[in-house]
Amino acid sequence: MKNSGAFRTILTAGLVVGFLDISSAFIIWWQRGVGARRGLQGIAAGLLGTSSFDGGLVTAGFGLALHFFVAFVVISVFYLASRKIEFLAIHPVVSGVLYGIAVYIVMYWFVLPTVFPTFRHRLGNDLLAIAIHISLIGLPCALIVHRYYERTQQLP
Repeated sequence: MKNSGAFRTILTAGLVVGFLDISSAFIIWWQRGVGARRGLQGIAAGLLGTSSFDGGLVTAGFGLALHFFVAFVVISVFYLASRKIEFLAIHPVVSGVLYGIAVYIVMYWFVLPTVFPTFRHRLGNDLLAIAIHISLIGLPCALIVHRYYERTQQLP
C-alpha cells in the first residue's frame, strides 16, 4: 500500500514537472524562432547526435520521451533523498529552491557541456534557467513530495 503511494507521488510529480519544464522550453523556443519539433529533436540529439534533426516526428517524439525520463529521474532522486533526509519533505519551499538550483547545476554545468561540447554559458540564459529550475522543477517536486509526506504522517 505504501509503495503505491510512492509510485503515485513520483508519477504525479514527474508528469507535473515534465509538463511545466517542457512548456517553458516551448515558449523559449518560440521566442527564439525554433519550432517545437526542432527543439525536441535537439533534446534527442543529446543521445543520437546531429542525425536526430533528420528523423522527423520520430526523433522529436524520442526527445519528448527523453525529457520526461529525465523529469522522472529528477523526481525519483528527490523522493528517495526525502525518505532519508526528512528535512526535504518537511520544508518544501527551502528544499525545493535548493533542489532546483542543484538540478540546474547538474544539467548546465555537467550534462549539457558533456553532451554538447559547444555549449556556452550566457548570463541571461543562465539566470532564466535558474528561475525555471527553481519555480518549475524544484518547488513543484518538493511540494508534491511534501503532500505525500503529510498524508503518510496522518496514517496510524
